[in-house]
Amino acid sequence: MKAEAHTRKIDALRRAVNGDVGLALFNDEVIEVLLNPDGRLWIERLGRGMECVGSIDPVRAMQIVAAVAAVRDDVVTADRPVIECELPAEFAGARFEGLIPPVVTAPIFSIRKKALLVFRLDDYVSKGIMTAEQMSVIVDAVQSKRNILICGGTGTGKTTLANAVLAQVAASCPDDRVVVIEDTQELQVAAKNVVFLRTSESVDMTGLLRATMRLRPDRIVVGEVRDRSALALLKAWNTGHPGGVGTVHANDAAAALVRVGQLVQEANVPPAPELIAEAVNVVVSIKRLAHGRIIDQVLSVRGWDGSRYVLERADRSSDLH
Repeated sequence: MKAEAHTRKIDALRRAVNGDVGLALFNDEVIEVLLNPDGRLWIERLGRGMECVGSIDPVRAMQIVAAVAAVRDDVVTADRPVIECELPAEFAGARFEGLIPPVVTAPIFSIRKKALLVFRLDDYVSKGIMTAEQMSVIVDAVQSKRNILICGGTGTGKTTLANAVLAQVAASCPDDRVVVIEDTQELQVAAKNVVFLRTSESVDMTGLLRATMRLRPDRIVVGEVRDRSALALLKAWNTGHPGGVGTVHANDAAAALVRVGQLVQEANVPPAPELIAEAVNVVVSIKRLAHGRIIDQVLSVRGWDGSRYVLERADRSSDLH
């Protein structure tokens, strides 16, 4: 009976998203589907900006949000106007965020899909997002097993860039064992020897990092460093597991290191800038500008001088503080 009920809910959700939403949801190039309160439906394709592809009236938008909630055995009401969940496997496990009145004027949602197509580093170069010199620094960092921290603001493409770096890991070091830790599975790893771990209500990222140490990883990858687990990650990267990749929400390289220090403090310890400077070897900053995305910084972390991080430009031309 439960299986039949679940199948009916899946079918109802398929009917609800039929049309522009469904076409976008099952298009491998599309990585995000967004509905605004004015009814405009926007999509973002891999390596391209957002575009409006149609409109949805509030009644149908509410049907979609309610159908998602039903699949998750949940409901949305005026008292519970927000639903955040992962869609079932039939919908590629996309991440769904839905809101209804009174917190918005009309139902809205955001569907963040796991990228099925990987944008590689040379694609960034060919599209003018990254310079050939920046790519060379990143490739060298991967091959020499330096820890890479990717930073950027919301919607800048940190995950897509991390996938490109991980594609380089698979190409340069195909025999390395990679352990990936995420809240929601978004990263793509083509390595032959890879383990994906996901947090749950009972096991947080710190707990998974502890378990990772017993899984014999060559490289430890974290989808996003966002809490006290930053301390465990730094220790792992700094004690025999180099060559990792992680992302953090920050507007530039220096701010990224400061942000990691703030997250370390959530573990009730001092920010430990010396440990951060030792563990993080390269910081890559991606920004979203009016004309598109750009890799604006690829910096090597040279140390902590007692008051500031010492950062060196990718072109080696000068130092930054």
